[in-house]
Amino acid sequence: MNRIKALSFFVLLSALTVFPAFAQEVKRLTLDEVVSLAAEQSPNALIAKHRFRASYWQYRTFVAEYRPALTLTGNLPDYSTAYSRVWNSVTQQWDYASTNVLQMTSSLALAQNIGLTGGSISLYSDITYENNFELDAKKYITSPLNIRLTQPLFRYNELRWQKKIEPLKYEEARKTYLSDVESVHMMAVQYFFNLALAQINREIAETNMQNADTLYQIAKGRYNLGTIAEDELLQMELSYLNAGTAINESEINLRDRELKLRSFLGFNQSVRLELLIPNEIPDLTVDVREVLKLAEANNPDLIALDRQLMEAESSVAQAKAEKGLNANLTASYGLRDQDPLLNMAYENPNKQQTIRVGFTLPILDWGQGRGRYKMAQSSEELTRVQAEQSRVDFEQSLLLDVQQFNLQDDQVKIAAKSDTVAAKMFEVTKQRFLIGKIDVLELNNADTKKDQNKRNYIQALNNYWTYFYNIRSLALYDFINRKPLETDYEKLVE
Repeated sequence: MNRIKALSFFVLLSALTVFPAFAQEVKRLTLDEVVSLAAEQSPNALIAKHRFRASYWQYRTFVAEYRPALTLTGNLPDYSTAYSRVWNSVTQQWDYASTNVLQMTSSLALAQNIGLTGGSISLYSDITYENNFELDAKKYITSPLNIRLTQPLFRYNELRWQKKIEPLKYEEARKTYLSDVESVHMMAVQYFFNLALAQINREIAETNMQNADTLYQIAKGRYNLGTIAEDELLQMELSYLNAGTAINESEINLRDRELKLRSFLGFNQSVRLELLIPNEIPDLTVDVREVLKLAEANNPDLIALDRQLMEAESSVAQAKAEKGLNANLTASYGLRDQDPLLNMAYENPNKQQTIRVGFTLPILDWGQGRGRYKMAQSSEELTRVQAEQSRVDFEQSLLLDVQQFNLQDDQVKIAAKSDTVAAKMFEVTKQRFLIGKIDVLELNNADTKKDQNKRNYIQALNNYWTYFYNIRSLALYDFINRKPLETDYEKLVE
């Protein structure tokens, strides 16, 4: 017992040297609590939130392109004094005339993109005040109402393709956020059971130290009586020394694992963590067909494949349109008037209208347009083949993951039973050793099995919950409560 006290004091002294003493709050956390805290405050969860915010505002920008835009522009003032070059028809030569002009302009425009045709239509009204100081002349130039239509002809309609692609990208971003949260859950499970295993190892080390000290004292007594050989005594002494080393190592490992989980959850050093290891698992078996159906509807990787195919089709359409005739129609109609008096500048406006069709037709491009079109077609076909292969690989991997998860229930039960049996076997072996029925090698073997089976049980729990959250991530579905995984997306961008 004196050796135990001395060794405990050494461990405590070492811990105080490595970890400075300060007041610490002890938090006892369950697995559910660790998972919940990780989703709320871990750095990885915050990264996922900000990544979604970027996608959200990108989608909002796209939506805004289909809504009317009201814009006010102007120049207040626009003053110019210079010499301007003008043609003198009398002398048939260029003259330079002094200008000293103040202008103020303002325009109000309402514009709307037309997604169906790829064009745009706008209504605008403007007014200009001009004061020519050289001629001492003032006037107002007004345009009460103008309408303008710009319409591409035979050209790639970017707005129409954006209307197909951008909603897919936003849906992918929504599902990716949920998947990222599930990845955070899986990381929380790993950190939890890493620390849980470290706690178990420390408990094992402390128990083994007590057992080793007791057995070593008994062995010394038997050796003095001549009932055991010296090699058996040395073996017991070695076990005792190794137990002391194991305590130190388990303590350092425990603090290291605790530090990592504490950092992951966003706690400072004033918080100590103690974990409550779950002893029960839900009675759950998932159907692979259900998981596959849910994954096809929710998994962001599969949505990304659809989006990539859509983008490839868009590139083909653009390359096809650019290799042929491109034309652009511009038409406008409006009213304009001018007068030295502002109220008279709106009295008798004159009509003005324009229409213009510009076109571009490649005559000789040495096959550049056709080459770009063929490359786009080839890229689309490659994307389609890769998407089909990725989908097949995804389904096969999902099938394996579901089968693995459905096996974990039995694995946990077997590990729990093995832990109980190994612990009981050690106690029986220990009692037989104490009465001299077996040697030290059999005792050490039983001790090793006891410790290993206890660790195996923790690992079985780790595997179960890792596979569980992996299945949730693939399907974005809560199989325990039988409902889809959801979140308040609007709250994420506040």
